[in-house]
Amino acid sequence: MRLGINLLLWTGHVGEQHRPVLEFLRETGYGLVEIPVMSGAVEHYAELGRWLDELGLARTSSMAFTDPAADPSSPDPVVRRAAREQMAWQIDCAAALGATKVIGPMVQTLGRRTGAGPTEAELAGAAEVLADAAERAQAVGVVLAIEALNRFECHLCNTLAAAQALAARVDHPALGIMVDTFHANIEEKDTPAAIRAAGPAIRHVHLSESDRGVPGTGQVDFPAVLAALRDIGYDGDLVIEAFGRAVPELAAATCVWRDLAPSPEELAIRSMEEFCGALSAE
Repeated sequence: MRLGINLLLWTGHVGEQHRPVLEFLRETGYGLVEIPVMSGAVEHYAELGRWLDELGLARTSSMAFTDPAADPSSPDPVVRRAAREQMAWQIDCAAALGATKVIGPMVQTLGRRTGAGPTEAELAGAAEVLADAAERAQAVGVVLAIEALNRFECHLCNTLAAAQALAARVDHPALGIMVDTFHANIEEKDTPAAIRAAGPAIRHVHLSESDRGVPGTGQVDFPAVLAALRDIGYDGDLVIEAFGRAVPELAAATCVWRDLAPSPEELAIRSMEEFCGALSAE
């Protein structure tokens, strides 16, 4: 397994000014970084990929639908078309970056709730967009992984079983699901059992604590999570996802109202230490 960290701890858009952060992460022991792809041209991500090659850092990419005008689950074909176009851009940026995966809640606009559970029309719309995206991803050697979010952030896909069912509708080898332990801690009855039930559909894992801080310092049972991943034969990437208040707009989006570490750098160091401790315990 490779250990990585999501750059959302520092920024929503990685640029030249973040090269010292990338160097720090490499020196701290991280072998992989997860790059948020929220804006920018494909050429920018190609350049960023060259920097990462120089540093010897592997990479994945993360995404989210944040504009209601692009929503895979919308009944409006114009809105679904915009979602298809955004996913195509995401995949092109990931390929230029040299990323192996695009991961995230790629089924609906973040934070949109209808006041009811998912409808058949919404699920069918999301599957339609994902089917197109999976074809494009396979053509450029990228894997997509659906992230199930908690009920306060979406209504279409809250559990690993729901994400797996949606992926099964599409039934494409370039499409799977991912585990995020923060969301699972809210929605699953038994996270290790849910991981074992999902089995090979799992293509990616976020190690994220119950308070979004340092993994291993809260309520998530990481040794049990790691044991379940071992049981299903998962040997893919493990990415630390934690948040802070360094970037005000990200702090607001993730509802982080207090400091969870003295600095993003210290959080990254402690996360590495805690992960190693959890792995040893497992």
